[in-house]
Amino acid sequence: MTPAFAAPLPADWRDFLALTKPRVMTLVVFTGLCGMLAAPERIDPVLGFTAILCIALGAGAAGALNQWYESDIDAIMRRTAKRPLPDGRMERPAALQFGVGLAAFSVILMGLAVNIAAATILAISILFYVLIYTVWLKRRTPQNIVIGGAAGAFPPLIGWAAAAGHVAPLPLLLFAFVFLWTPPHFWALALFIKSDYAAAGVPMLPVVAGTRATRHQIGFYTVLMTVVAIAPWALGLTGALYGWASLAMTAVFAGMAAQVALRSPGADDALKPEKRLFAYSILYLFMMFGALVVDRWVA
Repeated sequence: MTPAFAAPLPADWRDFLALTKPRVMTLVVFTGLCGMLAAPERIDPVLGFTAILCIALGAGAAGALNQWYESDIDAIMRRTAKRPLPDGRMERPAALQFGVGLAAFSVILMGLAVNIAAATILAISILFYVLIYTVWLKRRTPQNIVIGGAAGAFPPLIGWAAAAGHVAPLPLLLFAFVFLWTPPHFWALALFIKSDYAAAGVPMLPVVAGTRATRHQIGFYTVLMTVVAIAPWALGLTGALYGWASLAMTAVFAGMAAQVALRSPGADDALKPEKRLFAYSILYLFMMFGALVVDRWVA
């Protein structure tokens, strides 16, 4: 059944800001900034600010286009029902125009002010999130977040390319790290909001394969993520500060993921280990990239 929408009210700046998914943007901007600061070349501060602004605007554009396309299922899910479109505070064409305009502006500005390499990767990241994840994968396969997770892994590459004009093994490892971090992070969330996804008909793994299979997949991807998290140190691309910090922080992550993966099928409904893993996973990403920057700057 198609959800009924209220007659749209005049949108204000807060509604347009909400379209950009500010909380998600915080992670995107931070990992992009860390990628820039970890590069061996030092970028001019004004150009650096411009590059980070473009990353933020590109992320906001992707979020707006995602909400434009998914306004029907957002109206069904409790977690997203108060977003501007399903709540009737904005018309869909306004969200589409805002998202397309923001995307074009961010890519053009990055290309003109910074360099073509960074602009190209930024454009790929926006298109990947909107076309590959949102349009193609999300409603079709429980592997949506695995493949689609690549969209959130681009910012370190963009930041590095903005400073260096090219990519290198270290930012590629950072890309792989965020890519592999995404499934355990997102599936931990999906485990305690799976009723929302089920109601909206979105084939997230907990809905399609069940809780037990999802917990096992969280454990599997955590093992892969652990290897990549330590790889920059093992390969001599970072110093001991990052190495020991990554070992300690990843051990905590792995311990929490093991609690989730090894839970019995009859465990209580509070899902406390899943909620703890989700909350720590966000802090973990901030700390890992922060440790990388400190290591690169004190080396």
